[in-house]
Amino acid sequence: MIITNTTEVPGKEVSEILGLAKGSTIRAKHIGKDLMAGLRHIVGGELTEYTEMINEARDIALDLMKKDAEKMGADAVLNVRLSTSAVMQGAAEVLAYGTAVKLKGK
Repeated sequence: MIITNTTEVPGKEVSEILGLAKGSTIRAKHIGKDLMAGLRHIVGGELTEYTEMINEARDIALDLMKKDAEKMGADAVLNVRLSTSAVMQGAAEVLAYGTAVKLKGK
């Protein structure tokens, strides 16, 4: 499965657009890590607990998007985008989406 943020795959031609492939997850850190991030917020510095949480969420959302595309019979997902939104304090949703396509001569 090819996943790209470009509108085409070099050397390949799209034979069919299958639709929107998407994957979404909402993640939160447990209270201990949330407290540590709160303390770090006061003194300054990177909130590594949240960086880790968002990185994990991106990976999960992309994997769910890939599975959605595979259900459609796609060879690739083009023009992939990621969106993040806060759901509540300490929790965020990450949405991955793109165009699921079939490629000629896969």
